[in-house]
Amino acid sequence: MKRKMKFSVAMALAFGLVMLSMSACGGKKQGASVAARTVTDAQGSVLYEVPDTTPLRIEPRYAQGYRVKYLPSGIRLVDVRDASSERARTYRFALVPDSAASQTADVPEGYVSISIPIRSCVCMTSLQLSNFIHLGATDLVSGVTSTRHLFNEEMNRRLREGLTAKIGIEGNFDNEVIMAMNPEVIFISPFKRGGYETMEQTGIPLVPHLGYKEMTPLGQAEWVKFIGLFAGMEREANALFAGIEQRYLALKQRVECITAKPVVFSGEMRGGNWYAVGGESFLAQLFRDAGADYFLKDNHESGGVTLDYETVYERAADARFWRIVNSYDGQYSYEALRASDARYADFRAFRDRGVIY
Repeated sequence: MKRKMKFSVAMALAFGLVMLSMSACGGKKQGASVAARTVTDAQGSVLYEVPDTTPLRIEPRYAQGYRVKYLPSGIRLVDVRDASSERARTYRFALVPDSAASQTADVPEGYVSISIPIRSCVCMTSLQLSNFIHLGATDLVSGVTSTRHLFNEEMNRRLREGLTAKIGIEGNFDNEVIMAMNPEVIFISPFKRGGYETMEQTGIPLVPHLGYKEMTPLGQAEWVKFIGLFAGMEREANALFAGIEQRYLALKQRVECITAKPVVFSGEMRGGNWYAVGGESFLAQLFRDAGADYFLKDNHESGGVTLDYETVYERAADARFWRIVNSYDGQYSYEALRASDARYADFRAFRDRGVIY
């Protein structure tokens, strides 16, 4: 009989709770209740609550890739830039509310004007799309790229009914489909393969969404506020993120008293190389917050790193846990993992069934 993998359906931060089976380091504070309204999805399920005290303005605290300035006219000036690169270009957008449409003279030179709230957009990545899903604003998404890993019921319904269309993949976008949808904004990832030069011919504003460049989990999550700016859902985005932040920090606090931290490694061999992420990456920070030691914690790279098997084995042979994310056609198991490379069975995490898939 095949042994199935352990499956993680929550954030990797749950490592500190599930794996270590420890008690909280501190008590939970009870906050005072305030009047709130709820936001639901298309099926009526509650997504989050919006207390009346939620701020109306977006002020990113963790995200480094965008900044917002509110003008007296109500126009929002949004600067977007890859904070990890000193030479990165700054993209500038002026979000003009319908109520401030007559104040376009307030828009500084060099800013691309976009009317808000937007009513239609295209998402290029799952991270962008997830922001709309969690805000309960899937009705604003008229186009997406690949649907290979799309499991959201509401978005799949929209695709079946023709309310949302597939525009092709990076480097091979269908401009005719895009123009037919008439989106007001296309959210892009300019550091991927691209193919955006052709899309620029449509005249539709291309807005970089750099959430995946953030080096902290909360920084990445805070890009939901960025989408809230365009969707006219600033208060909702602030409330949604406040809940994420509260839950995350509470989990982090529960493992702060750990002294013996388990070692965690990640990645697999592909084409003769082991692909992992550096010690300054988003994932490495997630492991640290979870009370674990990442096997490349002394590495100073923020992106992907390529290693040989011997280097990984030297660092991770006795690691307690091994995190794998891949696409497998069928039921993934320890047997399937061993079949891909017999050397995997030499890791303690394999022998002790410590693989998180």
